[in-house]
Amino acid sequence: MAIIKPFKALRPQAQFAKSVASKPYDVLTSAEAKKEAQGNPNSFLHITKSEIDLSENTYIYSPEVYEKAKENLQAFIKRNILFTENKECFYIYRLTMNNKSQVGLVALSSIEDYENNIIRKHELTRPEKEQDRINHIKATGAQTGNVFMAYKNHAEIDKLIEKCINNKNAVYDFIADDNVAHTLWIINEDKFIQQVTDIFNNEISYTYIADGHHRAASAAKVKEEVVEKFPGAGYFLTTLFPASQLHILDYNRIVKTLNGLSAESFLDELKNDFHIEHKTAACKPEMLHKFGLFIDNNWYELTAKPGTYSNDPIGSLDITILQNNVLSKFLGIYDQRSDQNIDFVGGIRGLAELEKRVNSCEFVMAFSLFSITIDQLFKIADSNKIMPPKTTWFEPKLRDGLVTHLIYE
Repeated sequence: MAIIKPFKALRPQAQFAKSVASKPYDVLTSAEAKKEAQGNPNSFLHITKSEIDLSENTYIYSPEVYEKAKENLQAFIKRNILFTENKECFYIYRLTMNNKSQVGLVALSSIEDYENNIIRKHELTRPEKEQDRINHIKATGAQTGNVFMAYKNHAEIDKLIEKCINNKNAVYDFIADDNVAHTLWIINEDKFIQQVTDIFNNEISYTYIADGHHRAASAAKVKEEVVEKFPGAGYFLTTLFPASQLHILDYNRIVKTLNGLSAESFLDELKNDFHIEHKTAACKPEMLHKFGLFIDNNWYELTAKPGTYSNDPIGSLDITILQNNVLSKFLGIYDQRSDQNIDFVGGIRGLAELEKRVNSCEFVMAFSLFSITIDQLFKIADSNKIMPPKTTWFEPKLRDGLVTHLIYE
């Protein structure tokens, strides 16, 4: 069963919450982060992407980057932009985008649960990205990245959280520049904390990482090194959402090569595995096993033929079908994690972004995919399988800086 616990968050003074809150470190390049934080000395990007305060030729994984992160975090505390809660609390975090809300519980999750597969994963991690966050945590003494978690619906948790929202005033409530509303409540009542802790510990068999595998893996590695001295390192910062409130967006592909084929011959090759229909407008798939293809300034709808893919949880994923029947079969792309001929575009950017990238002549084609469901994610994680890279895109994103876990407290 899942172990969670309250904690004393490091968080912004209410008047600084909007200016502190920043997009997650891993969705922005250094250049984008620098532009985003420009003119805002309170942006948490000065801590999570501290290279923005160093010279442009600074290697983003150099020791001075982590030292700068530590320096900036301490400066935020000294300036009283951030302060530490005086009591262990839970927090309720609501995100609202396009008039739809999702409400999560901010709590610490047990790294032992992570190690024992009570916290289930669906994605492999890359060593260099793990090491980056390991270095960041060890330098700052803080888990600044919030891991986006899910759990199977539980009516009693819903009722308890709804009651708190209805009876308490939010400590933060603002609309960010991307029009996503962020609202946070502090839950410090012992009765509520005990009730929710007991439900997770006795009735929630598993929790699932939706977004943040590298943050979780890094926290686990740091725990191995420092937990005896700093017990707080045995837990990591999470926000847990009921599955019914989550929506996974599509995660699309853009490709640089035809591998020696012409566009016409490539389409001919695809006819063995797909029914192909020319479309007069951008093609966003509306069901599983359908794909949009943008090539030579034309859109096509590809429908995978029965018998050309397996029906197991991984084999039936559209990204697996695309990999097996297109990318490796005709384009010579065997590893999407490392091949420089493929890139990824989150569905939040829309199909116009795919057209723009291809029309720039840097890429020769784009594929739009149907998004997987949260149930598919759960089934894959429960079967201890790993999804292909860049399969899920969750939106809206949790903001960094609103709550931070100090492990060296």
